[in-house]
Amino acid sequence: MTWMRVILTLQRAFALMCLLALAVPGHAAAESEPASWNSHSSRVELARFVDYWQEPADGADLAAVRGLGSQDWVRNGSDSISLGYGTDVYWFRVSVDNLSSRPLEALLEIGYPVLDRIEMYVNPGSDDAEPLVLGDKQPFAERPIHHRNFVVPLTLTAGEPNLVYLRVQTTSTMQLPLVLWDRNSFFGAEQSRSMFEGIYYGIVLVMVLYNLFVFMAVGERSFLHYVGYITAMPLFLASLHGVAFQYLWPESTWWNDQAIIVFLNLAVVFGGTFSIRFINVTRENHPFLNRCTVAVIMAAGVLAASGLFIPYKFLILPTIILASVGCSAMLMLSIIRWIKRDPAARFYTMAWVFMLSGGIVLALSKFTVLPRNLLTENATQVGSALGVILLSIALADRLDREKKRAFEAQHRLLREERKARMAQEKSLQVQREANSLLEERVHERTRDLEHLNEQLLELNATDTLTGLKNRGYFDRSFQSAVVHAFRYDEPLSLLVLDIDHFKKFNDTYGHLVGDDCLKMVSRCMRKFVTRPQDLAARYGGEEFVVLLPDTPTHGAIQVAERIRAEIERTAFRVSGEVLHLTISVGVCSVCPDKADATNEIFRWADEALYEAKGQGRNRVVSWQTGGQLVASRVSPA
Repeated sequence: MTWMRVILTLQRAFALMCLLALAVPGHAAAESEPASWNSHSSRVELARFVDYWQEPADGADLAAVRGLGSQDWVRNGSDSISLGYGTDVYWFRVSVDNLSSRPLEALLEIGYPVLDRIEMYVNPGSDDAEPLVLGDKQPFAERPIHHRNFVVPLTLTAGEPNLVYLRVQTTSTMQLPLVLWDRNSFFGAEQSRSMFEGIYYGIVLVMVLYNLFVFMAVGERSFLHYVGYITAMPLFLASLHGVAFQYLWPESTWWNDQAIIVFLNLAVVFGGTFSIRFINVTRENHPFLNRCTVAVIMAAGVLAASGLFIPYKFLILPTIILASVGCSAMLMLSIIRWIKRDPAARFYTMAWVFMLSGGIVLALSKFTVLPRNLLTENATQVGSALGVILLSIALADRLDREKKRAFEAQHRLLREERKARMAQEKSLQVQREANSLLEERVHERTRDLEHLNEQLLELNATDTLTGLKNRGYFDRSFQSAVVHAFRYDEPLSLLVLDIDHFKKFNDTYGHLVGDDCLKMVSRCMRKFVTRPQDLAARYGGEEFVVLLPDTPTHGAIQVAERIRAEIERTAFRVSGEVLHLTISVGVCSVCPDKADATNEIFRWADEALYEAKGQGRNRVVSWQTGGQLVASRVSPA
């Protein structure tokens, strides 16, 4: 974690943090004090031991730098190196004493992955020594160690100072977090850091997919705006932390800079559009705030588009300022809507508090107010992940409230309909002229009720436990499939599946474990029921059905055998005990000879299922034309 990460994280919250991060510390000249390293050292922060010198406009080479006197260098003297934005080039030097009696191997980490160019000289023997060139303007493959930060192996000689010179040139803020690591300690710490990174990006990916599926299911545009926001924000953090350069575009040095601009502005764009819709900041209830938010969104959109053409150095400061203004505006909107008693604003405000708290914790650790550890170094990811989860919960809560309102609207319409009919009966003899108006209103309410019923049927078509379609949906689809197969003389296959000894399993392990068993079976079914026209459903209890239109007997048996075999080899862990479940399957494949043959087809498949049970279970039995039952597999139950 570096100062630049703190700046670009807290821009999303407070402009004050940006001003603190951009402050340039001044230090008087001091005598160089070397850092110490021995065979027992694991990690040394080098910032306090670093001297720096600003290169003049006409440039300077290594010879000129080596010839500088101690009065020309400025001792940093603090726990961080931050010299702010500008076009100046700086030279840095640090001396490390190896206190042991033999050479030691170490790793020097520069924990700021967005520096443009770094020229490193280690114990230069002459004024024309060749530097090791690092920076995000170099392809990732050229780094001596493939890591998101700049990591260089060093051999520290014993008995004499080990001097390292660094020439740094960058269009971003001039920061140089230097840490000297023991090799084993570095890779041990890297495991923990990678774990945090993996957990964070895993949580975000799950939330992206979850909200995308919800949007596809219900069509609520707030979910789509939210998906855009939680996609842009991790991509911005990945670009800032060097993760994206390592894994996504290691050869694209130009885009590596521009991605920070583009994704940060896109986060502001989608965050603003999501906020307006989610906490209901409309032109009617908050005209001024709505106009201000829209203006911030439009400005961020322009900057995001400009990031594809205009260099990073011209856009970074406007982006920081706009992100700070945008985050402050979003937080203000959430507080105002909370005061207005908007239920969604509670979750929204709490999510922003978590996000900002992560940035504040990281800032305090950089100011040494809090200790530096794995949690404080990854505070932005932790806060962002918690914020993402809270906003997802808020969206789910909003969807639930809208569903309840739909049910309440249905009941209200039913009551109004009854009242209208009662009024019609009472006024039939005395209000002939009003009768037509009442009938028109009744018909209108009836149409609305039918429309709501259709929506409710769609919402209720899924079995909540297994995620498969429920019996009602299956019955309707089965009837339609039989009519279609009869009309076009196509084969139609029906599979009826039943879990073997499920009652005994439930009685032994309990209903909660039984529910997990049903979920496992449904997952195995979905692996092999993949065609758009196919249907897998829970028929009731431990019984499932699979409808395969335009599928002959051979194909249906193949699907049934694959499902049966998958369930048989899928381990099911219960209280430390590993179990394997089995199922019995009855198959019926026919070309219907009438349009209402659903009962016969289901009965034949059911007979085949009972035959599979009777033959010892864990097998597939198919019903053949003429009433013959044929087992496709024989195995012990």
